[in-house]
Amino acid sequence: MSTGLAAPRTTTGTSRTAAGTGTLPGTGPAVRLEAVSKAYGPAGARNLVLDEISLDVAPGEFVCLLGASGCGKSTLLNLVAGLDRPSAGQVRVAAGRPALMFQDHALFPWLSAGRNIELALRLAGVPRSGRRERAEELLELVHLPGAYGKRVHQLSGGMRQRVALARSLAQGSDVLLMDEPFAALDAITRDLLHEELTRLWQERQFTVLFVTHNVREAVRLGQRVVLLSSRPGRIAREWRVELPCPRRIEDGGVASLATEITGHLHQEIVRHART
Repeated sequence: MSTGLAAPRTTTGTSRTAAGTGTLPGTGPAVRLEAVSKAYGPAGARNLVLDEISLDVAPGEFVCLLGASGCGKSTLLNLVAGLDRPSAGQVRVAAGRPALMFQDHALFPWLSAGRNIELALRLAGVPRSGRRERAEELLELVHLPGAYGKRVHQLSGGMRQRVALARSLAQGSDVLLMDEPFAALDAITRDLLHEELTRLWQERQFTVLFVTHNVREAVRLGQRVVLLSSRPGRIAREWRVELPCPRRIEDGGVASLATEITGHLHQEIVRHART
């Protein structure tokens, strides 16, 4: 069993292009980042968060972004989602706006589970006459049949995240961005949602860019794990995960690769502390 380690990706060029976002043609990567940098603050006191990130994500690929807290993972996801613009470089997505799922479920508490999903369907242009049926189909897809009329306070944490996942799928995007969506859940619930996400990804073949600080979660879910350095965030290393899918968090191969990646993560944290 191989878990080949890709060579570290670095950028040596000094030229910078005008920052922006765009749409890729129908063939090629689902997401492309070209020398993307992001800085905050006034001129002369700029805080560089991301530094020349270049990354391609293939259609149907599951890529996990991993790194220490504050390394710019969520910032990178916001750039891909179109919620912010890069300071330099280009962010391109194959088709339309990606769907985004946050760590917090972000459901509207005054709406039922089904109505939360219908809101996304409405924004996606689904006719009113077909929204309820489609919302119920999506709830069944995430194993929540009969939950259409339940309010948010009637749902457990895991159920809320399932509804949030169904709402993300309702947007009809081929690209799903996930920002630590299971971090606040207990271990058993998180394990169940790992299974659900893997099943849906295999069935629907959408592209996933998944942010996490949990190394085992990254190895369990991803086809590729990308490690970001501490600020400024740069791609430090990549791993291609060549383990059969679906995987279990306790699998020997998952544990072995997670141990290797954790060692490199610790090196990045120590390096950052010394600079």
